[in-house]
Amino acid sequence: MTAKVSYAEVEVGTELPARSFAVDRANLVMYAGASGDFNPIHWRESFAKAVGLPDVIAHGMYTMAQGGKFVTDWVGDPGAVVDYGVRFSAPVVVPDEGGATLEISGRVEEKLDDNKVVVALTARSGEQKVLTRARAVVRLA
Repeated sequence: MTAKVSYAEVEVGTELPARSFAVDRANLVMYAGASGDFNPIHWRESFAKAVGLPDVIAHGMYTMAQGGKFVTDWVGDPGAVVDYGVRFSAPVVVPDEGGATLEISGRVEEKLDDNKVVVALTARSGEQKVLTRARAVVRLA
């Protein structure tokens, strides 16, 4: 695959179209199976509340993966992402009824050599910023 976004098309400040990702408990159970992370804070409400959480929370790596999907969907080629990192600032709380919504936006923060750009991401669930220092380095066409 090749990136669908051209280096010449973007400038510092170019906004990536924001996206919403629905998160429900079925997503968390599927992620637990794929990752092997069966910590009950991600699927059992009584346990999550017993350890002081407001409800079941999404896996941090699941939340990070949605940010990665946001970037790869924009660029059109998962192989175009050459570096990606985040810090977790708050959990995504996933109530049984209605689940949660993860809102992700991004903008080109810097243009580098070799057709690469730095994309800064913002991820929120409700009023909470759930990822900080979220950055991806992407090689464009």
